[in-house]
Amino acid sequence: MERLDGGSAVPSHLAGGIVALGNFDGFHLGHQAVVGRAVARARAEGRPALVATFDPHPVRHFRPDAPPFRLTTPDQRQRLFAAAGVDAMVIFHFDAALAALSAEDFIATGLHRNLAAAGVVTGEDFTFGHRKSGNVALLAARGSAHGFTAETVAAVTLDGEPVSSTRIRTLLRAGKPREAARLLTRPFAVEGIVQHGDKVGRTIGYPTANLDMGKYLRPAYGIYAVTATLADGRRLNGAANLGIRPTFDPPKELLEPYFFDFSGDLYGQPIEVALIDYLRAEAKFDSLDALTRQMARDCAAARALLGG
Repeated sequence: MERLDGGSAVPSHLAGGIVALGNFDGFHLGHQAVVGRAVARARAEGRPALVATFDPHPVRHFRPDAPPFRLTTPDQRQRLFAAAGVDAMVIFHFDAALAALSAEDFIATGLHRNLAAAGVVTGEDFTFGHRKSGNVALLAARGSAHGFTAETVAAVTLDGEPVSSTRIRTLLRAGKPREAARLLTRPFAVEGIVQHGDKVGRTIGYPTANLDMGKYLRPAYGIYAVTATLADGRRLNGAANLGIRPTFDPPKELLEPYFFDFSGDLYGQPIEVALIDYLRAEAKFDSLDALTRQMARDCAAARALLGG
């Protein structure tokens, strides 16, 4: 699968494609419906299927001090799009110039000139252009003038409510990863490079693979049953602390998974850790012995949930 810059013209073999257009952070059920429609049309018409998205997220441009909120990185989305049958991911760099671009200019340059789109598929509430002046009605009207069709996909509902990234973030912040996973169709997962820590875990028999949370949303702090995928494709089960480690001084925010029945050096390696279930809130312990006893109970609970 190719990864392209939205500021440049697509190569000729990707011109005339059907483009799914949106932020697609999380790539949840609703996003999957939009991308799935674009892929189905592309296959039926013998055209390439593309996803056009934005990075950084527009919210980060307009509200640079907003707390971290991302559900997926571009790399994670690229893999998800590829699994959905997409031929290329096109990233529009969202900066001041793009924010100032009128809706009509975005259609003319971004979609028509650069992507050479034959069709564009969006969610029904999609807006774009300076001050969100563009909507699906404008996209359809101006798209026709530029030789491409535009269609929308209705919101997907689950349990009587629309599936949205906002709803998923609310569930994760409430310590409900299983409920969030139903909307995502997979567990929320943090990908990063394993970094060196203070190595206290290994001295008490629980060595951890420490990850910085970076730009990811912060789910509820606490202890989770987790699974992980290593760079070589191996899958591991474990228990993880997500939070600031209140027993230790100074506090330091980390995701710290301990993997069952595993020995090896993961420092400097990329791993992806999925939050499967929330076990308990983060707590401060009076001694390392008390912490170690609780960790044993947490690991037993995680093993039971994960099936070993």
